[in-house]
Amino acid sequence: MKKLLFLLAIVISVASFGQKFGHINSNELLQAMPENVEAQQAIQSHAKELETQLMAMQAELEQKYNDYLANKDSLSKLLQQTKESELNDLNTRIQSFQQTAQQDLQAKESELLQPIIEKARNAIREVAKEESYTYVFDTSTGALVYWPEESDDLMPKVKTKLGM
Repeated sequence: MKKLLFLLAIVISVASFGQKFGHINSNELLQAMPENVEAQQAIQSHAKELETQLMAMQAELEQKYNDYLANKDSLSKLLQQTKESELNDLNTRIQSFQQTAQQDLQAKESELLQPIIEKARNAIREVAKEESYTYVFDTSTGALVYWPEESDDLMPKVKTKLGM
């Protein structure tokens, strides 16, 4: 068993000999890309539109509810039930809008950010291939516990590749 482990250790060390390792913080890269700033502004603008619509719906509900309370005593049972039903329907529409708006915002974010992420990945891949890196580790994920100081940081080369 000891011989097998020793042999395995030798094979791994020989296999890793001559391999080149690098690292990059992909979050830092994405934050530095000008396209990301534009995308974030578009996402915030879209979120503001949805919020404005939601606030208008909530204001309408509040106004109708206050009118209902002010006139409730003078309304017949049938009209009270009708108004209550309208209020419940409007409240349901607002809740549905909130859920749909959240999904819509997530879809918009994905639509705008995915091409930027893909552009960054492609640039990292190109630099890794051009510089003959075997592995490039992403330090932003927190999964990489250690990397030696002599490990190459690809950030400057990738930024150059992206024209930044």
